[in-house]
Amino acid sequence: MRFMKNRKINEENPDAAHQLNFRINVFFFSTFIIFSVIIIRLAILQFVEGPELTEKETSSETKNFPLQPIRGTIFDATGVPLAYSKPSNALYITLLKNYDDRTDPGKANYPEIDQIAGRIAEVFVKYGDPKEKKMTKKEIIKELDLQSKKQSGYEPRRIKGNLTEREVAYFIENKDDFPGALVIEENIRFYDTDTVAVQTIGYLAKFDGVKDVSKYKEIDQLNKTQKDPGLKYSESERVGRDGMEFMLQDELRGKNGYISIPINPQNMIDGPPELVAPEKGLNVHSTIHKKIQMEAEQAIMDHLQWLKTTPFSDQTHENALTGYAVAMEVDTGNVIAMASMPDYDANVWKDGINPEDWGEIQHIYGNGAISPFNSGKSKNNLESVLLMGSTIKPLSVLIGLNEGLFGIHDYYTDRGIAQIANDKNATVRNSGNTANGPIRPQMAIQKSSNAFMIDMVGEKLFEKYGGEKGLKVWEKYMFDFGLGVPTESGLPSEHRGHADYRNYKVAGSYVASLAYASFGQNGKYTTLQLAQYVTTLANRGSRIKPQLVSKITDQKGRVVKKFGREILNKVEFPKEYWDTVIQGMNTQGLPSFEDFKYDFARKTGTSQQDVFPDGKRYVTDNGVFIGFAPRQNPKLAVAVVIPEGGFGAYSAAPVARKIFDAYDEVYGLDGTPHPKVVEPAEGADDEEKAETTDGDIGE
Repeated sequence: MRFMKNRKINEENPDAAHQLNFRINVFFFSTFIIFSVIIIRLAILQFVEGPELTEKETSSETKNFPLQPIRGTIFDATGVPLAYSKPSNALYITLLKNYDDRTDPGKANYPEIDQIAGRIAEVFVKYGDPKEKKMTKKEIIKELDLQSKKQSGYEPRRIKGNLTEREVAYFIENKDDFPGALVIEENIRFYDTDTVAVQTIGYLAKFDGVKDVSKYKEIDQLNKTQKDPGLKYSESERVGRDGMEFMLQDELRGKNGYISIPINPQNMIDGPPELVAPEKGLNVHSTIHKKIQMEAEQAIMDHLQWLKTTPFSDQTHENALTGYAVAMEVDTGNVIAMASMPDYDANVWKDGINPEDWGEIQHIYGNGAISPFNSGKSKNNLESVLLMGSTIKPLSVLIGLNEGLFGIHDYYTDRGIAQIANDKNATVRNSGNTANGPIRPQMAIQKSSNAFMIDMVGEKLFEKYGGEKGLKVWEKYMFDFGLGVPTESGLPSEHRGHADYRNYKVAGSYVASLAYASFGQNGKYTTLQLAQYVTTLANRGSRIKPQLVSKITDQKGRVVKKFGREILNKVEFPKEYWDTVIQGMNTQGLPSFEDFKYDFARKTGTSQQDVFPDGKRYVTDNGVFIGFAPRQNPKLAVAVVIPEGGFGAYSAAPVARKIFDAYDEVYGLDGTPHPKVVEPAEGADDEEKAETTDGDIGE
């Protein structure tokens, strides 16, 4: 009946029927559009935005808090650990509530955390190491970072490391009294307490305090996109800040562990965390030999004391407060010893340095063998980068020969004085005003003739090339022998030295600048540069890289990388030039080498610098020594610098002798070790006599 009724309506009113059909079609079409949009949106959510939303969901639920990695060990050449990590326990606190006193909830909760901090301080006083300075409640509150300025709210705060066993036991047994407390095993960096090459080995500092260093600035940028939590650096992680610790940071670091922490929408912890243990880094085997290094260090300190109390040249040298030495193998480039004295105990850095310790070491923590910065200074504030003095003369003669300024058989009449550019007001005398008479180039080196160098090298170079080009020619030779360029050792903060010869206006003229440079009064270089320079002489033109590492191994002892001789550049000179110069390196009158059993090449230097201790100008003498032994088939090259030590023959040479002796005992300057034989005490029996030979050296 209803169908008949609708049919009747349609027949009676066709417009109404048309409108009804239109509305039905619109309804179905709108429904289709809506469902299409929903389906497309679901597809986008599933296939396009799904992974990103999943990641956001995951990251919003779980955060990874990194734990410091376990650094590899730095060994000496015989396997003695010089820098190593030992297990230790640290106290961390996770903030379970809002304690930020800038908010109302934080203000209400603050008394609770203030009380907890007070109890922690009491535990440190009662159960901590009695030798260590105790943290105050105020310091603990600071480390808790209640306002989350340094760390996110969920991140555990590291309060104190190197806990004693009694501290660990108390916090574990009374964990309910310290909400959020975690005792986490980590590692502390320790250094050989014999203070072996401490400035060369380096030290560690917190990552958040070294981001101004370009290396760590880059790492900080990578941190923002780093997906692997094991590679992400934490703000409190301790990283290499100087020396080999910095140079080999990537190899030594290993991989950090982390705590995977579930958090709630308020960015606070929400469930039990999971721990992923850190991985240990690679081990570094250095070329530094502990015994020889310690002999070098002690030789410097003993001789500084001798200089203060024993007069020579009619005076004592109490202003000599520092000394530097480098011993480098001629064939391998291995740096056997690198001493910068005085030094310090690097263990002051192990858990962050305190102001008292910093006050004591801030002037000596840098490596004076490679840089003048923070490496100690002499009484009149002279740095470690000093004028070469007469140690430049072997190279000066090589330059003269190679440039054709004179021949190996040419004579020069040495009257003991030279006038620069015939200027009577610019005269330079030989040491002691000695007039050597007719001398050949070889004797000019042995007699250390300033006059020869000025007249036959400096002025003749100017005559041949002119001023500006003459300086460029000089500089090219300096660079070829490692003077004024990086040694490529890889150590951070290496100084290029001071090419004072470039400042010809200070010298008075181009010719004067070349003249002063020719006898060592116009260029200042580091002790490592001097060692590389004398090694280049010993190698007859091959400048080799100073090697501080022999190999890198993993924790199972497998070799990951080996290091050997690397030639940086080579200078080609005729054999007779080398023979002339090396025979000329024969400084006479060295009391410290009177009984030395090897024929060896050497050159002492006494560079002069102006000082103004009371406002008046004085001239002070710096001692410099370079040498290699034996003269034929050389094995070891040594450079020593003693600021304000006086003549190099008396200040620097004695230190070098002890280094040569120490090397001879361990490795042998002739390839065979020569251990010291200790004379037995009078009345010793045969068994005691048999034990007096030190046969363990050089193992």
